[in-house]
Amino acid sequence: MTDWPGAGEPAVRERRAERELRRQGRRRQIVMRRTVALGLLGLLAVGIASAIALTTGGSSGHAATKHPKHHKPAQPAAIKGAINPKVPGLTTFRGNLTRTYYGEGPVPRHPVVRWRYPTSGGMCAESADEHGTSTWCGTGWTGQPNVIPHKKSGLLELRFGAYDDHYHFLNALTGTPIKPDLVTGDLAKGSATSDPDGYPLYYAGSRDNDFRIIATDRPEPTVLWSMNAETSVPYKHWNNDWDGAALVVGDYLLEGGENSWFYVVKLNRGYDHGRVTVDPTIVLTVPAWDDQLAADFPTDAFSIENSVAYRNGIVYFANSAGLVQGWNIRDVLHGGTHASRVFRFWTGDDTDASVVIDDKGFLYVASELEKYDDRSKQVGQLMKLNPFRKGDPEVWSVPVTETGFEESGGIWSTPALDRGMLYVAINAGGLLGVDRKTGAVRWRIPLPGPTWASPVVIDNVLIQGDCSGVLHAYDVSKEGQRPPELWSLEVDSACIESTPAVWRGWIWVGTRGGAMFGISDAAKKARGGRGRSA
Repeated sequence: MTDWPGAGEPAVRERRAERELRRQGRRRQIVMRRTVALGLLGLLAVGIASAIALTTGGSSGHAATKHPKHHKPAQPAAIKGAINPKVPGLTTFRGNLTRTYYGEGPVPRHPVVRWRYPTSGGMCAESADEHGTSTWCGTGWTGQPNVIPHKKSGLLELRFGAYDDHYHFLNALTGTPIKPDLVTGDLAKGSATSDPDGYPLYYAGSRDNDFRIIATDRPEPTVLWSMNAETSVPYKHWNNDWDGAALVVGDYLLEGGENSWFYVVKLNRGYDHGRVTVDPTIVLTVPAWDDQLAADFPTDAFSIENSVAYRNGIVYFANSAGLVQGWNIRDVLHGGTHASRVFRFWTGDDTDASVVIDDKGFLYVASELEKYDDRSKQVGQLMKLNPFRKGDPEVWSVPVTETGFEESGGIWSTPALDRGMLYVAINAGGLLGVDRKTGAVRWRIPLPGPTWASPVVIDNVLIQGDCSGVLHAYDVSKEGQRPPELWSLEVDSACIESTPAVWRGWIWVGTRGGAMFGISDAAKKARGGRGRSA
């Protein structure tokens, strides 16, 4: 692919967009100062009232109960790197609220497959969809495992769902189970999330309709609560699966479903006699469609198959009809009931990739090319959007029209931000290096497709799986230049459609062949390193 025609124009639009973002920032600062002033007055009033209560015996005391240690949720607006820097690990797809954290290095230099799970055979099961019943194998799309370091025991745990209908809990260094599987009624499809604040909780969905909250502090993984894709909303569109990895913001869980609804769930996490507890309440449901989309799109495929992203009180998600939405849920996350849509953009086609948010609030959206409609031609398949600009939020766009799997073009994987570049794996097979500021395609590397696994970038090393079962590493230290390949490793003979997880000298990745693989340098042990997010 050559540079997008008119690549100079986006630079002008970028400068205008940055000016608008600065204006928005100044407005928020003014509002914040006023809010702080009012808050101080409120605190003063509360302090006076508390003093009166104490002197008149108006408060009663209870002995404090000691619980296993957990960490205060990080303030979302200040997050750099992992979702909560006080709790190490890769706890959700792409590691943080903006889907821009890739794990910790170092990356192996001379990798070998250290273990395979299961040691023989595959994680497979039969499942039915609109095409009939067939056998599914592997860890699916997106399929990125959670990596959980346990400080006291020194154990490094790997958690993932698979197409054998199970959730698995392994020793990440040996590939041996450390707990019994959690068995569901259908495919455990997509990525899941471990609690980012240190609670022993795992949030995971299945094609059996249920999204579950699972306690991991028992001898066996124990379901504490679940919500059903069919009974939790007035009606569903399309499907009953849960592809996306949830986000936990404060004491609230954010999740989108293939039933075409977005959820906010108040978790009410706690402990009882040393065991973790939850008392969840669904406090908000938002439809993934509107009347305009229903009129514009030929089917009711409105499902949310991506992992929602969040920044400064606004949650972003897209659906299978190409509608990208931003909802201000700030009041809901503070115990209120008000939510409002503040952003709408239509890509024209199925958008399964997660929205990625950069440090200035720009959105990067990747869409498929299946319908070949006028809107897809107009906006392209890869776009940078300014959600604060009314009318025309598009900063730049790139057409990705080469076809591959099922004669479709476009992008299934979630783009990776790293410094001034955006790295994108495309359905036709291959990697694109795109200038983050202008949208110019700086280079392309062909790979056996479809390449659905999302790229991972750590310590200037870009990691990408292809559909012949080979994992590749590229040196992207020189921005904008076509990167040389550092190494390639044949992991399996089957397609790598899942996103790798990287942590301190190890890589874990699942394949369509039905196995999870642990990869490192020979005789490697996990050790320290530094992570990076865009």
